[in-house]
Amino acid sequence: MALTLSFIAVISIFALTGIIWFLNRFFPWRVCAICAGVSGTWLWMIGARILSYNIDLLVPAVLMGGSVVGLAYQLETKLPRHRSPLLWKTLFIPAGFMTVLYLLSWQWVGFFSTLVALAIITGFFFLGSSRLGKGHDDKQVLELEREMDKCC
Repeated sequence: MALTLSFIAVISIFALTGIIWFLNRFFPWRVCAICAGVSGTWLWMIGARILSYNIDLLVPAVLMGGSVVGLAYQLETKLPRHRSPLLWKTLFIPAGFMTVLYLLSWQWVGFFSTLVALAIITGFFFLGSSRLGKGHDDKQVLELEREMDKCC
């Protein structure tokens, strides 16, 4: 069963990736085609499971784990420079895995709790960063400007 579903998942990923790749030509923004293919595949599999189809949860679990890691790495590229990428991934990825585990086991309190934890982690790294690092960046810029004035 899992092997057949895995084959269907691979076909779905290829198909959805191709569709998003094509649609990206018309979007005013870019969407990661492979990310959309993988997440779209596990989304329809979870939907099918909710509708009582016999879906082995091992396959969407693997895909969801890949989505957690992929999201962490995508967001890492947008981290403010004074934030630690290692700390970001160390906090985000395990919390993401727990969120997926709670979702797949239909434990809604755990799911929403870890989802809130992910929001707090993300907020700390992205929203709180502009205020925390602003003075430090301004100080560095002023120091570099003074050094350049002395140079020439």
